[in-house]
Amino acid sequence: QVQLVESGGGLVQAGDSLRLSCAASGRFDKWSHMAWFRQVPGKEREFVAGIGWSDGTTSYADSVEGRFTVSRDNTKNTAELQMNSLKPEDSAVYYCALRQAWLIETSASKYEFWGQGTQVTVSS
Repeated sequence: QVQLVESGGGLVQAGDSLRLSCAASGRFDKWSHMAWFRQVPGKEREFVAGIGWSDGTTSYADSVEGRFTVSRDNTKNTAELQMNSLKPEDSAVYYCALRQAWLIETSASKYEFWGQGTQVTVSS
């Protein structure tokens, strides 16, 4: 069983930066794909960024392209999301998720394992 634990959320002002971390434990396929999603009340969980665990190939939602950077450390089984130039509309609960398959997916339903989420609030 894979467990994911996020950390690093908080309250910041618009224009600030924040770094989220996701620690993965348990055994999972090296060809897995890890992603970050976010969700606000009343809306569906939204894909933010993803990274291939083996080769580091990344993908981003248009809304965060150029501001957010996803990375992973295979030796520590961690993934991170560096968020720069934050905007109030980036406020949400952020989740990391793992999918044991090669293909990049932006649909939350394709991911098998989820963290508990961490709140990010950006004030204007």
